[in-house]
Amino acid sequence: MVHVDFQPGFTVTAGSTHAHIVLSDLAVAAVLVAGLVTALAHGLGRLAFGLPAWIAIALFLGLVVVATLYPSSPDYPRSDHLVTAAKFVEYGLLAPAAVLVVRRRVDFTLLVATLTASAVAATTLGVIQFLGWRIVAGWPAGYRQPSFLGHHDFAALSGVALAVGLVAIAMPGRVDRRLAWAAGIAGTLGLLVSGSLAGAIGLAVASLVAAFAARRVARRVVAILAIAGVVLVGVVIFRGGDVKTFLHYVGIGHKQEQIGVESYIQRTMLVYYGLQVWRNHPFFGAGWQATADPYVFTPLLPKLRAKYPGTPPIGFPSPEHPYGVQNAYVQALSDLGTVGLVLFLGALLTPLWLAGRRVVRGPPDEAFALPAMWLLVAMGVLTAIGIVAGIPTDALLWIAAGLCAAPALEGA
Repeated sequence: MVHVDFQPGFTVTAGSTHAHIVLSDLAVAAVLVAGLVTALAHGLGRLAFGLPAWIAIALFLGLVVVATLYPSSPDYPRSDHLVTAAKFVEYGLLAPAAVLVVRRRVDFTLLVATLTASAVAATTLGVIQFLGWRIVAGWPAGYRQPSFLGHHDFAALSGVALAVGLVAIAMPGRVDRRLAWAAGIAGTLGLLVSGSLAGAIGLAVASLVAAFAARRVARRVVAILAIAGVVLVGVVIFRGGDVKTFLHYVGIGHKQEQIGVESYIQRTMLVYYGLQVWRNHPFFGAGWQATADPYVFTPLLPKLRAKYPGTPPIGFPSPEHPYGVQNAYVQALSDLGTVGLVLFLGALLTPLWLAGRRVVRGPPDEAFALPAMWLLVAMGVLTAIGIVAGIPTDALLWIAAGLCAAPALEGA
């Protein structure tokens, strides 16, 4: 749960291929080793329940690897993209590892407490940055802040924490009250300070899971939806300038000249760019991470400039600023094609379906509701970032997906 820029690391070289290894890579590797050791000691029986999810996840991760092999352009940096594909697959393996390692209720409680502690630390730093202490790459006072993660990863972690607080409202007694208060406060403030509308929307959707779990007590449902609504409205107000500019751009209100790079307008342009790449490669896409390569975006720049004439030159993709698509679902289309998007959605929605089915059937259990909420939060954040290997949201995404496909905890 720390941005790569703030982690110690080293570079491994094999021929012309370079891989930068940081502390989080070693931490993920340790979790995978722990999963393997647990499997040797207790077997793979815990994976049987989530078999549909493992198939869906394996198909998607397999396509990611294959998608580094089929681009035929000599300009495709295959060795570099193979490294990022390997890291992405490594993080994807957190899904089954989480099921193997988190076997008992005490294990799950420890995971929740660890994520809450991380969120408290991140929010504390974010608030300090917001008040004007520009440390750890903080922005000016009064602006949205990255904490030690980056805006969207900060929002993902905060949404995960707030989900703990909402589940505590939905299922009294299932979460320690002190832990719930810490998670709820840190999550609420973190989402507001991060200023990520994608994260707030993901949390709003996730809150429906907690509301459904509390459906028999109306006041709990109202409290859950009210908190999620206040956070969403708060983020919209906080990002009011960007939202207003975007609404003007699409024809709502008086249209104004675009002075600098406007966040939502640029994201719209990058989504359009991704769709153009998909039109040229509709079935299997341009190749893993290819939308960040100059040989892919350079031929499309004239079309992008004609479509978005008010965007400053720095807002368009360039070798110095290879923005990519910055929407994971559109990037799945452009990099991996229609097949890739279907497999990506299958890898996320299959475990979500497994967890949702148990939330609907009951009895109330935070070990089913929380992973579903965490997965929805991460899926919301993915609308504002691309498919990036090795970031905190990746870890949250795959851990949540794995726990959604886990059987009941031992000692429940």
